[in-house]
Amino acid sequence: MAVKEQKILLVEDVLSMAMLYEKHLQVAGIVSVTAESLADARQAQAKDKFDLILLDLNLPDGDGLAYLEEIQGTDMETPAIVITADASLNNAVRAMKLGALDYLVKPFSESRLVTTVNNTLERVQLRQQVDTLRHKQQDGAFYDFIGNSVAMQRVYRTIENVAASKATVFVTGASGTGKELCAEAIHKAGPRVGRPFVPLNCAAIPHDLLESELFGHLKGSFTGAISDRQGAARSAEGGTLFLDEMCELDLSLQKKLLRFLQTNTVQPVGSPKAEKVDVRVICATNRDPLEEVRAGRFREDLYFRLNVVPINLPILKERGRDVIDIARYFLEKYVAEEGKNFKDFAPDAQALLMAHSWPGNVRELQNTVRNVAVLQDGEFVTAAMFPMLEGQSLASTEANSLATTFVPSSDMRANKPADETLLMASLADVERKTIEDRIAVFDGSIPKAADSLGVSPSTIYRKKETWEQAE
Repeated sequence: MAVKEQKILLVEDVLSMAMLYEKHLQVAGIVSVTAESLADARQAQAKDKFDLILLDLNLPDGDGLAYLEEIQGTDMETPAIVITADASLNNAVRAMKLGALDYLVKPFSESRLVTTVNNTLERVQLRQQVDTLRHKQQDGAFYDFIGNSVAMQRVYRTIENVAASKATVFVTGASGTGKELCAEAIHKAGPRVGRPFVPLNCAAIPHDLLESELFGHLKGSFTGAISDRQGAARSAEGGTLFLDEMCELDLSLQKKLLRFLQTNTVQPVGSPKAEKVDVRVICATNRDPLEEVRAGRFREDLYFRLNVVPINLPILKERGRDVIDIARYFLEKYVAEEGKNFKDFAPDAQALLMAHSWPGNVRELQNTVRNVAVLQDGEFVTAAMFPMLEGQSLASTEANSLATTFVPSSDMRANKPADETLLMASLADVERKTIEDRIAVFDGSIPKAADSLGVSPSTIYRKKETWEQAE
C-alpha cells in the first residue's frame, strides 16, 4: 500500500521509460517528479524535499552512483533505489554503501516497480519514526525540553497524544516554565511540522493594534495602515498559531477570536468579507483562566472553546533533578559561547541549585548559569560562585543540604517587627521553626515536608533527634 503524502524524484534520461514509470507510479497513488539528467536532479532537489530517489545509473551527464556519493552528507542526501541494466554484484554493493536501499535491474515489471517503491517508502517512514523517538529520548530530552521528571513525563505523554489532533490546546503555567516550548513541541510532533509556526504575544502588542496583528488589515483601513497586512492567523496557513498571554485580550477582541475559532475564518480590518483559513490554534497564559472568567475579564464561552485539551506546566521546583539536567545544558552552551573551562557543577553547587525555590523558573535558572559562565571560570562551578542565590537559600554543608529561606517582612524592614521573638531569634531557631511549620502544613508527614524543602527525610529526622536531646 502506498505511503500517502510522500514524493519521489525519478531520474531517467529515456523519456519514454520515464513516462512509463511515472504512469505506473501514478496509478498506484505515488507522486513523482521526473528529472532527465543529473543537472535536472540537482535543480529539483534544491527546490523541493523528496522522500526517495528512483535513480538510473547511466545518465548523459554523469554516473548515478557518483551522484549518490556527491550528495552524501549534504542537505540533499536522500534514500534511493537505483535502476541499472547491469546486474553485476559490484554495482549493487557500491549502491548500498552510498545510501541506496534497493535496486531494480532492467527490464522489470510494473508490479515489481510499485512493490519495491512502496516497500522502500515504508522503510524510510519507519526509520524516520525511530530517529524521531531516539531524538526525543536522547539525554532525557523531549524536543526542546530538558528533563525526565515524573511531572514532565505526564506533559510529554499529553503532547504526544494531542499532536496529531486538530483540537485547540490551552497551556497554563507560571512565567518561565516553557509554554512556548510546549506549543512548538506539539507543532513538531504533529502532521503540520513542515508548515509555519507563528507565535503572537498578546501582552506585547498595544490593545488597539492586536486585531490587526492577529487578523491583518487593508491599506488605508485606519491611520498608519500604509499597506496591506496579512496578520498572524493567515501567516500560519496550514500550520500552527500560538497565542501567548491569552488573558491579556480585551473582551471585544475575545468575541472576534471566538468567531474565528468556530468558523475558521478571519476578517481583516477594513475588509468587507471573511476569508477561510486552516490553522491549528494553541493558546497559553500565566494566569488562572478560571479566576479570570469569575472576575469577568475572560469570556466563559471562549474559555470552554479553548480549553479542549488543557496542559499545565509544573514549576521548576516541582521537577526534582531536572534542575541539574537543565543547568548542565545551559552550562555547556554558555561555556562554548564564552570560551570557559567548566566541566560540571560541584556537589555543593548542585545542592544549592536544588535548594533554591526558582520563582522565575527555567528563565531564572538560565540567567543564573549564564551569569556564572560570564563572570567566573574554573574546572567546576562551586556554590561560592552563586552569590545571587546564597542570600536566598540557607544551605547546610551536608550532601543533602537543608535550605530554608528567611525573608524579612516589610514591617521588619521598616523596623516595625510583627513578631519580635522571631526577629531576635538565632539562625538555628529560625531553621527549627521553619521545619516544624512545614511538617505541620503536611499534617505531620516528614517525607512530604522534606520534599517541599528540597532535603532528604533523614536530614529532618537527625535534626529532630538533636533538638530532643537538647531539651
